[in-house]
Amino acid sequence: MGNWTPPACWYEPRSVAEFKKYVETMYEETINTPGQANYAKTAVGQFRDIYTDGKYKDYNGDKADEGNWWVAVQNPDRLDDPASMECGELPFWVANNDDPGVPQAVTPRILAEAAYNAIRLPDTKVTLAPQNITKVNLPTWAWLDKATFKDVSVTAALDVAGLDISATTTAKPVSLKLEPGTSDAETYPASGECRLNDDDSIGAPYAKGKAGRTPPCGIKYLRSSGDGTYRLRATITWAVNWTGTGGAGGGLPDGTFGTTQDITVQEIQSVNR
Repeated sequence: MGNWTPPACWYEPRSVAEFKKYVETMYEETINTPGQANYAKTAVGQFRDIYTDGKYKDYNGDKADEGNWWVAVQNPDRLDDPASMECGELPFWVANNDDPGVPQAVTPRILAEAAYNAIRLPDTKVTLAPQNITKVNLPTWAWLDKATFKDVSVTAALDVAGLDISATTTAKPVSLKLEPGTSDAETYPASGECRLNDDDSIGAPYAKGKAGRTPPCGIKYLRSSGDGTYRLRATITWAVNWTGTGGAGGGLPDGTFGTTQDITVQEIQSVNR
């Protein structure tokens, strides 16, 4: 939602046992796959050698209690994005309590950003009165009920190799912007942006006896839509914040989510005597 881009990749820890199992499984599957290209077998063998009998010995098994392997992880939603390859460091060893030394090391904020990417906002249709068909110069009331217009939260957690962190990202609806679909219209308020009420609703429902009043949130069309319709666009702005392990937290960029509705605007018929 909005113009925000989630993280493409990050680094997170693996225990000696987890990392060894991952490398050995990849190695066995590659060299034992029928028809596997020789260059692939060579590459996976060279990679394995780094950790078995090269720069490291037996995956640092004798130091299993002293640290962890840190590995690059790609965001599964951005695998086709070249930015997902920016975490290009080969798996590396980090002693307990040491800084991994890479800017993309996983933190509660990175988890919050991943959770932001997973938020799915409801396809909330604005209630209108009159509904779908209105008259020229007749105010159309618009509102969203608090019962269907709620906060949305997603939690992301990581509990591996002694690192146990989490973050919850919450999107809170704060305003509704109305775009009539034509310049021949006026919005209420004039900005077209209806703010959240104290009870977490937006606008006010139309009720009998309000016909002569100006709606707190709505539209007045000044010209008929003829044989067609106007495309009313209603865009909800969501304020996004997060909280995480250790009291961390803060704001993330606002998100927007819009829907469109077809509005027929008719001339008011009058009878001359």
